[in-house]
Amino acid sequence: MAERVTPEELRRRCDPDIFGIETTAECKPLDDVIGQERARRALELGLGIKDFRYNIYVAGSPGTGKTSIVKAFLHKLSLKESPPQDLCYVHNFDDPYCPRYILLPPGMGRRFAADMDDLIEKLRERIPAAYHSEEYRKKRQSLDEQFNELRLKVTNAVEREAQRRGFLFQLSALGFQATPLYDGKPLTEDAFLNLPERERHKITRYREELQEIIQEAMTQLENIEEQRLKAIEELDRDIALYTVNPLIQRLQTRYQEHPRVVEFLEDVEADILENIREFAEPTPEGEGQGVPIPTGMIELFTRYKVNVLVDHSKTKGAPVVVQENATYTNLFGKIERRVQFGVMTADFTMIKPGSLHEANGGYLVLNADNLLKYEMSWEALKIALRSGHISIEDPATMLGFTTTESLKPEPVPLSVKVILIGSPELYYMLETFDEDFPKLFSVKADFDDELPWDEKYIKQFGPFIAARVRERPGLKHFHKTALARLVEYAAELTGDQKKLSARFSDLMTIVREASYWAEREGARFVRAEHVERAIEEKYYRNSLIEEKIHELIARGDILVDTRGERVGCVNGLSVLQLTDFSFGRPTRITANVFTGKEGVLNVEREAALSGKIHSKGVLILKGWLGEKFAIERPLSLSASITFEQSYTKIDGDSASSAELYALISAIAGVPLKQGIAVTGSVNQKGEIQPIGNVNEKIDGFFKICKIQGLTGDQGVIIPEQNRDNLMLRQEIIDAVREGKFHIYAIRTVEEGLEILTGLKAGERGPEGKFPQGTLYALVEARLEEIHKRLEAIEEGEKSP
Repeated sequence: MAERVTPEELRRRCDPDIFGIETTAECKPLDDVIGQERARRALELGLGIKDFRYNIYVAGSPGTGKTSIVKAFLHKLSLKESPPQDLCYVHNFDDPYCPRYILLPPGMGRRFAADMDDLIEKLRERIPAAYHSEEYRKKRQSLDEQFNELRLKVTNAVEREAQRRGFLFQLSALGFQATPLYDGKPLTEDAFLNLPERERHKITRYREELQEIIQEAMTQLENIEEQRLKAIEELDRDIALYTVNPLIQRLQTRYQEHPRVVEFLEDVEADILENIREFAEPTPEGEGQGVPIPTGMIELFTRYKVNVLVDHSKTKGAPVVVQENATYTNLFGKIERRVQFGVMTADFTMIKPGSLHEANGGYLVLNADNLLKYEMSWEALKIALRSGHISIEDPATMLGFTTTESLKPEPVPLSVKVILIGSPELYYMLETFDEDFPKLFSVKADFDDELPWDEKYIKQFGPFIAARVRERPGLKHFHKTALARLVEYAAELTGDQKKLSARFSDLMTIVREASYWAEREGARFVRAEHVERAIEEKYYRNSLIEEKIHELIARGDILVDTRGERVGCVNGLSVLQLTDFSFGRPTRITANVFTGKEGVLNVEREAALSGKIHSKGVLILKGWLGEKFAIERPLSLSASITFEQSYTKIDGDSASSAELYALISAIAGVPLKQGIAVTGSVNQKGEIQPIGNVNEKIDGFFKICKIQGLTGDQGVIIPEQNRDNLMLRQEIIDAVREGKFHIYAIRTVEEGLEILTGLKAGERGPEGKFPQGTLYALVEARLEEIHKRLEAIEEGEKSP
């Protein structure tokens, strides 16, 4: 039997005394989110298992506190872990195009870079000083004197041989010169030709002998010079070793537990010794500057530096990195370039880190929607997680384009837990279409949009507000009455007396605006009336379209009656859902019945304005009619059902009961009360099923009744199961209490028909007939009448 819902059932109240405080100023701020136990347990599992496959996808609607709870979890967990190693890149002396990485304990990377800078400065100072020292000068002078003596012995020997043969021996810049003498004077060419043949032959033979001696002497001098240079090189090397080796040894001792550092220092020492003259005779300031150095070819002193990409000297625990814009370079870093005279150059000092480098050894939080906008970032991230390495590549190379020769830094070992935050829809799409996704993201943390109406959660609203007041200067503390009203608003958002909204971003909108209204009134604390004002103002800002529709109904442009009775006409209730606002509005549903066998015609479907669910609802009506009235004979009728003045697509089955009422009214010829609107779906057995947005629908019809005048006979029929969803405005509750408006909860079609028509629906008796005077008896009689007319028509068509 249909029941009127009492005023007390139309809204669930929150007792302000449940909080045990007067204001939130007495509360300890809540450094967590409210509820979400399922998501917490999933996060604990995913973060606890150290496996590259156990990355986490956090799914949930916006505003449910996903990011907040993830950050809180990671903050607590990271503090229990040790900071990861510093990451440095250094020059590769074997392959300048492939800089090498070095991992060092936290803080040691910066110290190592400082030590290398100090080494360079000391080398620049001490090596030139060593080469300008008195000791070096003396040793060099001694070497020069020693080899000068050797050279002098060779030249003296050649000179003696020349004199013995009557030649004048001279040493010039062009080498040895031997000029024949005659009577003690140099012999000219003409004088030589005038000599007797015997003398000429003798001088020529001596010249050839002397030429061989000179050639041998030249070879000896070259060997002496080579020995001299080698001796100088050994002297320079000894001086360099004496200067450099202690400095290098000191660093090798300091970093002896780090093989890569020791190996790098060995390479540095070898390179310094190979280029010792660059230190001994540095290029004067200004010379050579501006000459571009090709990529990989690095200035002498730069190659000994250390590029500290990630410094964890001040990191407490494992790093937690939140990257809001996951471009490829933001994730994987980049190699900067400088342009000199039109030539692009790069070296290992221009390598810059990405979020993966910074989060390595810790946790990386990414927005899934943002990440998937950059396909290259997503593919590169999967490769990095699978391979366990971070590679810094040119983005063009990742896309398969040919690029100029560039640096290819040695890949860095990767150990990171990635947390993707996104929508449930995106999760299922990736799970279905990306074969790598389920292998790499084995844990899903589901955030619910709702919380149970439970005292333990309600009591957390006070600490939650206290935390927001602490974070946001300008917010006022809430009085307990304001907290109670906020809890009720959280239930209004869910449309359920047993639930609270977990979309705290929506609640914070009201919190901020209520604080504003309290500030305007000069109130010390936010009270219930300020929260109510914030809710009303928010509704008013968004309700322009609703007001326009109400205006059209009030002017009669949209036909809606809230008084009187009409056959085959009922007020159905629908909801207009905008992006940020939804509201209910009544829609006239009409049905016409006439002789024919076409059955029930869905006008919306014929006009291609019916969605699949709505079309299914109309087909269900046919099933109910068949079971109820076509037991002994076929169901014979033609009828049409439509939503009047509806010009957009209609979907959903929440109006199927209203369509059925209009159809029954049209068949029986019994009018329906226009002051009572209907919502609820129906199944083939005539049971009324729950629907969504019941509060918006009731509110929408109440406003129209108020505009046209409340009579005391108006109301709304809702499914019984929707009682717990009622969170109506106080104005509607007051109208119900005063008897000006009514809410009926029903379980069956018959209960709704009895309210709308004032007649008993009727049940079949032992003989299979409905009692006389009942609504179903009238329906059956009309169907019988239509059946007989059709038979008469068929008989008439058969006769001549």
